[in-house]
Formats: sequence, structure tokens, C-alpha cells
Amino acid sequence: MTESSVEREKQPREAVTVWDWPVRIVHWLLVVLIATSWITSEVGGNAMTYHMWSGYTILTLVVFRIAWGWVGSRHARFTTFVRGPGEVMRYARSIMGAHPSSFLGHNPLGGWSVVLMLLSVTVQALTGLFANDDVVTEGPLASRVSGETSALLTTIHNYNFYVLLALIALHLTAIAFYLLVKRENLVVPMFTGRKYVERSAQAQEPMASLWRAAVVLLIVAGSVAAVVNSS
Repeated sequence: MTESSVEREKQPREAVTVWDWPVRIVHWLLVVLIATSWITSEVGGNAMTYHMWSGYTILTLVVFRIAWGWVGSRHARFTTFVRGPGEVMRYARSIMGAHPSSFLGHNPLGGWSVVLMLLSVTVQALTGLFANDDVVTEGPLASRVSGETSALLTTIHNYNFYVLLALIALHLTAIAFYLLVKRENLVVPMFTGRKYVERSAQAQEPMASLWRAAVVLLIVAGSVAAVVNSS
């Protein structure tokens, strides 16, 4: 350990709230629901009823998270973590350095990982509305499109799931890398909402009102329910 590293560890540290309640709740609910959707699709039969309800909930949550990326707390907003190619490349070149990440929220690579996962989950949930298995189960909007279109969207639904699994595997690999190599735990803050930083190094940001989150969620849930029941 270098002298500068020792000096950094001696710096007084304090907890700073980074992730608000909506971000954390949506994150962990998506973990549970994506696993539920996978298991129920493998079981099939009557379990497909739960698969579809899980999909509706996932669609509600992911649309809410996208909306929250514009009106939520600072570190939930896309404008704070979606960065240009130059900054992404600079960060990628420095990633093997010994120092922990200096980004309180998502780093440039992590930010794009979030965007890609949200995109993949959105595609999965939307195509599921039009999908069918040519036996018993079909999405609530499958009858609104031609058989050929439904078959195409079903194919996208099936193959995009493997894309989503690859993104999840990459996400878990990155978490392990930061924990084992960078000595930075990314999981605990997603439970507690807090990260520990050098005192006065980062100012405490105010969290967006939970009432705002409730209103956004109500609008999104109502819109998804209207679409699902429009058939």
C-alpha cells in the first residue's frame, strides 16, 4: 500500500445518500420479477398466468424507472450518468487503476449498462404483449396484430431474453470486479442508498419527494393497465 493510499484511508469519511427509495425498490423488484418470469416460462402451463402478470408488473416498473430518470433524484437522472464516447473511453482506459471510482453515482460504463438493460427489459415486456405460443397462451394485444406480426414479436421476445441474460451476466461480472479488484462494494449501497466518501468531498444531494414518485407510478400503472385491458 502506497503512502498516498494510507493517507486516503485516514481521511474522515461520512455517509452520503446516493440512491433514493424508488431506484432501490424498482431495482430489487425487477431482480425478483425477471427471475419469476424466467421460472414461469420454463414451467409453462398454468404458470404462464403468473408469467403474464409478472410481465405487466415489469413493464410498469421499467416505464416508471425511465420516467424517474427524468424527474427523479439527481443520481437517478440520465443526465448525470449517460456520458459521451470520449468520457466512456477515458474511464475504460483507467479502469484497472488502483484507486476506487470517483463517481458517486453510476460511472460512465455503468451508466450505459443501465441504459442497455432498461432498453432490453422494455423490449421484452412490450413484445410480450403481442406474443403467443400457438397453443394456449397469448399476450393481451396479440389479437390486435396479424399472425405474422405476432410471430415476429414472439421471436424477438424469445431471443431478446438471451440478450437480457447476457447483460445481467455482464452486470454481475462488473459487480464482482469492483468488489474484488477495486475494493468497492456496489451491492450494499443499493440496499441502504448510502455510500461512504471523504468528508466534504461530495455534498449531500436532496432526494426527490416520494409523493412525486407515487404520482408518476400511479400514472404509469394506470396507463399500462389501460393498454393491457384494451383488448
